[in-house]
Amino acid sequence: MFSRLGQLVTRRPWWVIAVWVIAVVVIVAVAPSLSSVSSSNETSFLPSSYESVQAQQFAEQKFPQNAEAADVFVVKRTDGAKLTAADQNRVAALTMGLNKAGINHVAAAVTSNAMLAPTGTAQIVSVVYKGSQTDRKLQNAVPLLRDKASTLLAGSGLRAGLTGTVAMESDTLKAFNAAQKTVAVVTIVLIVVLLGLIFRSPIAGLLPIASIGLVFGLTTSVLALLAKGVGFKVDASITSMLIVVLFGIGTDYILFLLFRYREQLRAGDESRTAVMTSVHRVGQAITSSGLVVMAAMAALLLSHLKSFQTMAPAFIIAVALMLLASLTLVPALLTLIGPKVFWPSKHWQTASSNRVWETLAGWIARHPGRMAIASGGVLVVLACGALFMHSSYDITGQLPSNTKSAQATRQLQSAYPAGALSPTQVYVAGTQPLSQAGLATISTRLKSVAGVAAVAAPVLTTDGTAASINVSLVAAPYNTAALNVVNRLKSVAHAAAGSGQRVLVGGQTMAYADIRAASTRDLRVVFPVAALLIVLILALLLRSVIAPMYLLLGVVLGFAATLGASVIAFQGIGGHSGILFMMPMIVYLFVVAVGTDYNILLTTRLREEVVDGASPHDAAAMAVRHAGPTVASAGVILAGTFASLMSTGITLLSEIGFAVSVGILLVAFVMACVFVPSVATLLGQWIWWPGHQGEPVAASASEPRTAPVECLSPAEDALV
Repeated sequence: MFSRLGQLVTRRPWWVIAVWVIAVVVIVAVAPSLSSVSSSNETSFLPSSYESVQAQQFAEQKFPQNAEAADVFVVKRTDGAKLTAADQNRVAALTMGLNKAGINHVAAAVTSNAMLAPTGTAQIVSVVYKGSQTDRKLQNAVPLLRDKASTLLAGSGLRAGLTGTVAMESDTLKAFNAAQKTVAVVTIVLIVVLLGLIFRSPIAGLLPIASIGLVFGLTTSVLALLAKGVGFKVDASITSMLIVVLFGIGTDYILFLLFRYREQLRAGDESRTAVMTSVHRVGQAITSSGLVVMAAMAALLLSHLKSFQTMAPAFIIAVALMLLASLTLVPALLTLIGPKVFWPSKHWQTASSNRVWETLAGWIARHPGRMAIASGGVLVVLACGALFMHSSYDITGQLPSNTKSAQATRQLQSAYPAGALSPTQVYVAGTQPLSQAGLATISTRLKSVAGVAAVAAPVLTTDGTAASINVSLVAAPYNTAALNVVNRLKSVAHAAAGSGQRVLVGGQTMAYADIRAASTRDLRVVFPVAALLIVLILALLLRSVIAPMYLLLGVVLGFAATLGASVIAFQGIGGHSGILFMMPMIVYLFVVAVGTDYNILLTTRLREEVVDGASPHDAAAMAVRHAGPTVASAGVILAGTFASLMSTGITLLSEIGFAVSVGILLVAFVMACVFVPSVATLLGQWIWWPGHQGEPVAASASEPRTAPVECLSPAEDALV
């Protein structure tokens, strides 16, 4: 199949390129922007089966004032002193001015003496919007509110900072948009420079940028069309993630082709024949890698968190298009460019020996047991760190510290109890009017829960059949302690309900407690399904039962080692209370799924050498010599693209960038280049059971077994 595809592409390269360009131009022209279907509000991604969502729906029906989104202005003196009576009057005037401003999507601004901080250094002005927190239009009011407040307080010695759900999401989207530009620039520069050094050619560095850039534009447009047509939201971080994923795996696939193309040229093939052979030989590995990644992404559809569910189609589309481009567009371009892709270097014509890879290949061939224990031991030691992992759900810490909502949140926390930012709502509904005595009993029970700071008086609907009780917690709303308290609060509230009454607990803290429950459930469901899909695909690829099982063992070790390294870095060295709750799933996505490319490339090369008659020891040595430089170079570039996320200043992206880049390096260097070939050597012919077990077949005329060993140049060796 891949041989025929290679022949087709190399015979009609201009047609292939024309089809891609036309498809991109047409689809991009008709598609909406991806930002128009994006959201950064995690709570909007919960399914309706969770209590916080049901509470939100109930509030929209019975207590629309609670269902409407609200932010707060934190008003403080610029000198940090207590607010005077004149200052409080000025805050009241600020509130009146905001109400008179007629800002779209703003319902009212409210303040009172009761909103004065216990320290006396701040006063809250609550801003209620016309709509729920999931309404993107509300964010348009955020800059207008800030500008108006600044104008009204000019010369007063007071400053007002706006924070809350809407303000945070507005700042988050702006931060992600800025991060997208930073990541794009850093990634592109990194790929151009590293590929330029590896192949000593600017053309080789620019080839991935042109082809992957085309695929990126097509991917975002197709995803936006799908999201708008089906009616779902994608996570705001998806654009930055797509950049690193597409440029990461795209560069991997292109590197696989370029290294094999160079190897075939050195073996004496004519350029067009070399391209065809490269597609034939590497196409299977690329396709298998793409299918594994897509299968792993498809397992995300089983997630209870819609943010991960919507990542599935995004990454499946991206990988599918990149896979198609790698087998059609890139070979077509390579056919037209020919050996000039390596210009001005002459290094592609002859291979120089490299002691690093020759030595490593020799060690693995002679001492596979020792090498397997050494590489596996490194992974096991790092994996032990995962046993000490704590998850963090603090969304207030995700924004760069210089954003306005982050600054206002710090001002709020310095003057008010930690739980004041977002009270928890307890809703009580009955078929008959609720009695004051019954509500008093529920309130008393709620006050008795450890970790509750205060319980407000119940607010009844006009018909008396529903009540809302605001509960302030001692801990900050997104703190792990608060999530534990709200779960206890939910149990107490349900137990306190009278006959025929229904109790629902809502609010941001309850929502994140539900997110924690959904995440825990997803880890138990998504991972096993993904593992099964990966094993099935590898079994079909390798025609073996044993090989997929030991590769799966390597995948699990790589996953645990990456988490452990992250725990050591962030909780141990960085002093964080925990790592982001979504980190295990992110590591699964990008280390397990994407990083499996390298294991597949090494294993398919192993099988190729065995099929061509090599012994297990010789096959391992030749696979490391031939594929090791490719894996090492691809690993460095892919790790570098993810490391670019650390330059954004956003905690979420920084932690992802560190974890995934470390994980990719572990998978590429320790797992693929050492552990996989070492274990394969130990297993010998049994690794291919029950399929082919090493019967030699004749090599094709275009691929003589005397092909020179693929080695790194001095520049490549310096990189890896």
